[in-house]
Amino acid sequence: MIRKLLICALLVPVLAHAEVTIIEAQSIALRGEPKYADDFTHFDYVNPDAPKGGTYRSEANGTWDSFNRYGQRGDPVVLSGSYYDTLMTSSADELDVYYPLIAEKIRYADDYSFITFFINPAARFSDDKAITAQDVKFTFEKLLSQGVPFIKTYYAFVKEVTIENDHQVTFHLQDADRERMIALAGLAIFPEHFWKDHDLSEPLKEVPVVSGPLLIKDFKFGQSITYVRNKNYWAKDLPSQKGRTNFDEYHYDYYRDRTIAFEAFKAGNIDIWIENISKQWATGYDIPAVKEGRMIKEEIPHSVPQGMQAFIFNTQRAPFNDPKVREAMNYALDFEWMNKNLFYGAYKRANSYFQNTAYMARELPSAEELKILEPIKNQINPRVFTEVYNPPVNDGSGNIRGSLRQALALLKQAGWEIQNKKLTNVETGELFEFELMTYSPTTERVAIPLQENLAKLGITMNIRQVDTSQFVNRWHDHDFDMVASGFSAMAYPSSALMNRWRSDLVDSTYNQANVTDDAIDYLVNGILDNLSDDEALLHWGRALDRVLLWNHYIIPQWYSSSYRVAYVNKFSRPEIRPTYDLGTDTWWIDAEKEAALTQ
Repeated sequence: MIRKLLICALLVPVLAHAEVTIIEAQSIALRGEPKYADDFTHFDYVNPDAPKGGTYRSEANGTWDSFNRYGQRGDPVVLSGSYYDTLMTSSADELDVYYPLIAEKIRYADDYSFITFFINPAARFSDDKAITAQDVKFTFEKLLSQGVPFIKTYYAFVKEVTIENDHQVTFHLQDADRERMIALAGLAIFPEHFWKDHDLSEPLKEVPVVSGPLLIKDFKFGQSITYVRNKNYWAKDLPSQKGRTNFDEYHYDYYRDRTIAFEAFKAGNIDIWIENISKQWATGYDIPAVKEGRMIKEEIPHSVPQGMQAFIFNTQRAPFNDPKVREAMNYALDFEWMNKNLFYGAYKRANSYFQNTAYMARELPSAEELKILEPIKNQINPRVFTEVYNPPVNDGSGNIRGSLRQALALLKQAGWEIQNKKLTNVETGELFEFELMTYSPTTERVAIPLQENLAKLGITMNIRQVDTSQFVNRWHDHDFDMVASGFSAMAYPSSALMNRWRSDLVDSTYNQANVTDDAIDYLVNGILDNLSDDEALLHWGRALDRVLLWNHYIIPQWYSSSYRVAYVNKFSRPEIRPTYDLGTDTWWIDAEKEAALTQ
C-alpha cells in the first residue's frame, strides 16, 4: 500500500512562523523516513573495512573528446559525471533519500519556500581549496547560463540563491514541491576558480580540478583513460563513502565495436563484463577461463524498476506523425520468435514506462483515473478506456501473417497500399522508406527480423550505423526517423517527466520521441502538482502510462529480470547487495584470489 508523505522522525522542527515550520536535518527522504539514522556509520550493503588496492580494468563504447559531462557539444569521457561531489548523496538501497556529503546538514521550510545547505568545513576540491557557498552559487548560475537549454526551465522554481557565509547557502523557491526542492541536494558543485575561465557548454580538453574520489592519472583522447583513487579524498571517512571506491586504479579502454571489446574481456584485458546480449550469454562463455574458474559467470536475479528499451519513432516526421502508422509498425515485431531463436528465452516483453512498479497500467482505468482522463477524453485514443495495452503477441513460429494483415489494415486507413510490391502513399505516390539510425553493431542483429517483416509489408527500413558523435548530434537535433534506444528506469513518476514529454521542453535531449501533445502536457502537469500525494500520484502515473502506450510512440522491446555479469575471479563483495544496483563500487580485490590466478 502506498504511504502518505510523512515528515521524517529524524527531522526536528526548530522554528514556527506564520504557520510555516522550519526544519533542520542531516538526511531527507522524498517519501517516508530515511533508513539510516543520523549516527549511522556506513550503508548496509558495503564492507566498511574493505581492503584498498589493485587495478580495475573496464571498457567504454565509442570514443571521447571531452572531460566535460555538462557540455552541449562533445563526447564526455567515462566517469566524468562523478568528477564533482554533490551537496548530498543517495543510498543504493532506497529511492530519493539523501545523506550528508558536501552539505553536512540542511534547513528548509515545510512549505518548500527555501532550503539552506550547510557546507562541511572539511569539504575540498582536489587542489585542496575549500568548497564554499560561493562555489554552490556559481555552479547554479553557470548551469543556468551555459548548461543544456532545458536546465533553465527545469530550475525555474528557484527565485534566488543567497550566500549567508562561506559555509551556508540558501535557495529561495517559488511554486516548489518536496521533490523539486530535494532535487537540489543532488547538485554537483564545480570549483569556481577553475570553471570561471571555461565555457561549460563547450568540450573541455584540459584536465579539470575535481572533488570526487578519483583523480585523472593518464589518458589518450578517444582511446583510454586511467583514474587513481585520491588517497587524500576529503570525504573518504564519511559514513556515506565508507567501503566504496576500493581500487587504487581504474582503467578504461574505448572500443568502437562491442564484439572486439568482448574478445578483449575473454583475453583477460577487461576485468568485468555486464552482458546484454542473450545469445552471447548462452553461447559465448565456453572458454577455458570459465571452465577453470579463473573467470566467474553469474546471473543475479533482481526486481529493479526497468527502463523502456524500444525502437523510438520521431513522431514529428512523416510518416510516423500518424498514430495508425506507428501502431501498424508494432505488428511487424515478432518478439516471441526473437526471444526463442535469438535470445534463448532470456527476456520478457516490456509493456510499461514504469516496468516493475506499482505505476504500471495493467488494469482498466479506476474511478480515480477516469476523473483524471475525462477532461482529455476527446484528445486520446478511446481504447485507453476499454482495453489494457499489450504489444501484439505471436506464437513463436515465425508465421505472423495474422499480425501483418492487421498492420496492412491500419496502413490502409492511414492512406497506404501495396503497389508493385511496395507500400505506397495513395495520394502522393511516395514509397514507404525510412532509416533506423544506430551506433551499435548489436542493434543491427535485433533490427534485421523487424526489417524482414516490414519488407513483407512493402516497407523499406534502411539500417544506418553512425559513430557516436554523429548519433548524439543527430539525436539532439531530432534528425532521425527511428532509433533504437531507451527511456531510463523510473521507480515512480517524478519531475523528470517534464524533460521527457512536455511540449515546452521538446528540445531537451530527453524528449526522445519528439512529442508535443496537449493531453500529455496535462498529465505531466498533473503529476507535478501531486508529487507530495502518493495516492493521487499512483492514479496520475497510471493514467500517463496508459495514454503514452496507446499513442504508440515506440515499438517496445524487452528487458531482463536479472543481472548477467562475468568477471575475473579476483574480486570479493559484501554479502548484501544494494536493492537498486549491482553494487560493483563496493567490490574489492581479494589478495588470495588474485594470487591464485598466477599459480
